[in-house]
Amino acid sequence: MSLTLSSSLSPFPYAAAALAVYTKQAGLIFDDAAADVALDLSGTVISGEEQIVEELAKFSGLSSDSTTTPPLILSARALARATTPPEVVVALEEFDNRLAYRTFLVGHEIGTTDFVLWAALKTNLKAIGLSKGGQYPHLQRLFTYIDTLPTTQNALSALAQSKSKARSSNKTAASFALGLQGAKEGEVVTRFPPEPSGYLHIGHTKAAILNQYFAKMYKGKLLIRFDDTNPTKERSEFEETILEDLSLLEIHGDKISHTSDHFDTLYDLAVKLIKLGKAYADDTEQMQMREERMNGIASRRRDNSVEENLKHFEEMRLGTEDGLKWCIRAKMSVDNPNKAMRDPVIYRCNVMPHHRTGEKWKVYPTYDFACPVVDSIEGVTHALRTNEYRDRNPQYFWMIEVLDLRPVNIWDFSRLNFIYTLLSKRKLHWFVDNDLVRGWDDPRFPTVRGILRRGMTVQALKEFMLSQGPSQAIVSLEWDSLWNLNKKVIDPIAPRFWAISKDKLVPVTIKDGPSAPEIKTLPRHKKNPKVGEKKTVYTSTILLEQEDAASFEDQEEITLMDWGNAVVRSKTADPDGVVTAIEMDLNLDGDFRKTKKKITWLAQPTAEHPLVDVTLLDYDYIITKKKLEEDDELEDFVSPVTEFRSEAYADANVKELKKGDIIQFERKGYYIFDGTTGEGDALRLEFIHIPDGKQASLASKHVPSETPTPKEKSAKGGGKKDKQPQPKKTATPASTGLSMYKVDQVYGEDLDFENDGIKMYKVDNVYEA
Repeated sequence: MSLTLSSSLSPFPYAAAALAVYTKQAGLIFDDAAADVALDLSGTVISGEEQIVEELAKFSGLSSDSTTTPPLILSARALARATTPPEVVVALEEFDNRLAYRTFLVGHEIGTTDFVLWAALKTNLKAIGLSKGGQYPHLQRLFTYIDTLPTTQNALSALAQSKSKARSSNKTAASFALGLQGAKEGEVVTRFPPEPSGYLHIGHTKAAILNQYFAKMYKGKLLIRFDDTNPTKERSEFEETILEDLSLLEIHGDKISHTSDHFDTLYDLAVKLIKLGKAYADDTEQMQMREERMNGIASRRRDNSVEENLKHFEEMRLGTEDGLKWCIRAKMSVDNPNKAMRDPVIYRCNVMPHHRTGEKWKVYPTYDFACPVVDSIEGVTHALRTNEYRDRNPQYFWMIEVLDLRPVNIWDFSRLNFIYTLLSKRKLHWFVDNDLVRGWDDPRFPTVRGILRRGMTVQALKEFMLSQGPSQAIVSLEWDSLWNLNKKVIDPIAPRFWAISKDKLVPVTIKDGPSAPEIKTLPRHKKNPKVGEKKTVYTSTILLEQEDAASFEDQEEITLMDWGNAVVRSKTADPDGVVTAIEMDLNLDGDFRKTKKKITWLAQPTAEHPLVDVTLLDYDYIITKKKLEEDDELEDFVSPVTEFRSEAYADANVKELKKGDIIQFERKGYYIFDGTTGEGDALRLEFIHIPDGKQASLASKHVPSETPTPKEKSAKGGGKKDKQPQPKKTATPASTGLSMYKVDQVYGEDLDFENDGIKMYKVDNVYEA
């Protein structure tokens, strides 16, 4: 038997789902196309949650013949629909009073009515909020019991995973409701045309994901085409890494090609343009050509004869000294209001060997000429381009029309920009070349490899990119929304472990703790049993972090997580106030809900039960300005310290992790295991902190006052010649060194509070040494 339902049903049929798993009568099948919940009983299909709950109860023996059952179920369902506080309160009081002298609503064992009541609270946010205030302890007891049943947790975990998967497709469907113009199912061909001159970054990611999305949406094809028309910058190794990056993003083309595959055709078409009088050779110096185009001035070579233009193009093809002076320009317009239409360059001379064609060619087409031609030749139906190319779209259509090629549709979307983020390959190269990062996969880089290494998931990336929809707005986005999406993906499945900072560790003696180490098996994720189990060591001597220990008051009751409550009996500190030892008494009968502090801890390491040395890494933005302008000098805005390391101990369970595993160190945040460093006794596991979308984790850690502005540098003689590369590795500063703006006292400098007539207890100034 199976229970088919959609994760987007509202209200969600919690009772049916929980009962199906608890009774083992039906497996859950999530289908987002399902309009209602349906129970398949060996061929007989029952719809509607009320009927399904009744049938599941009958099959499992949970149904009750008590005359009180029907009215209780009706009351529970009324609670689920209640909207006003008075309605909710009356219902909560009714159920709490009934449970005051009963474990369950009907009988001595859990029954259908209990699950229906639990589902009602789960459905009604007002009800669940009011029930947690401590006024309805008996009702809360039953809710907590059912909510924490392993079967209930399995059902809720399955729901969370289904919602996570559905969120992407649902948002996508809404965002791209308009689809592609003139698209026909089975005939759409899109292309992703990266230049093999660097690694893919987050800006490329949007284009790649969109191209694959539309190809699949229309059951068409995706082409991966390398735009290899500039031998000066391109290398074969970048082709390999780009394909690897696409594979990491789960993007696979139906065909891989190169613009260089069509060099012969492109050359012939350039000759055709010259013979048609639609292109000419020009040797105008670059700066002068740029100025003439800006001012609508025709080149002196514009009206040269076809024969003369062909002669110069032949010199270019041969790569002669004279040929190097010339380029070929399309003869479109001199003074078109759209400056992109003012005779753009379509061919230039370059004698450097090409990484695929060697020395065969000395002339290469520009992107503006090659792109429309090759799109048409390769069967592309829809060319997806960022709207920074919008002014050049008329160029694209002009090439196809003049050369009488098959037309191609263009679909514009906005380019992706993020604050404090460089997407220029040239500038990213500069960071690599100056050893400011450790390579193109550095977690500080916006490359595909960099962000995945920092803990971004492909699922979150796809969901974010597709949720942007066909927006045309060009804005600099914050990273918080992307990392917040990522948190929603990893939170339901990230196993939980503990790590405590080594700095000034505090040994704690548990007076009535176990005489010998005890090991208990606990779930790695309390809300998702499927994540697995871990082993926790309990001893009478444990370790705490200094920050936690320093916060304890004498005789304060605290909660040791996964153990129970304990009372602080004594605390020893050195002359500087650093806590050096603590003694506690266990109070396992204590109520963890009444303690303010829930503390992570680790058992004192022994030869039999060692702890693991770990390094926790966090990173800052590599530049100190949200958006660099064209005239900004990159060197002026390099963050002085971008890597922060802290040493810690972790529980031994982390030794089972594989590189790339994402976890949560409870009370510290999410981390991705980046591998090991060192050997033998110096072996350490390194974990990179994953931002969770909160401003505190994403705020720039740079202190502006510590870095001189370009003006200050100039005043000190720190011009370009004096600039030194930043060190490759940076250590966590011993102190933040925060410099605050000086602010005048709000009460003035000369006020005397000694004789103001106010009789208050005298308190020492906390800032005086």
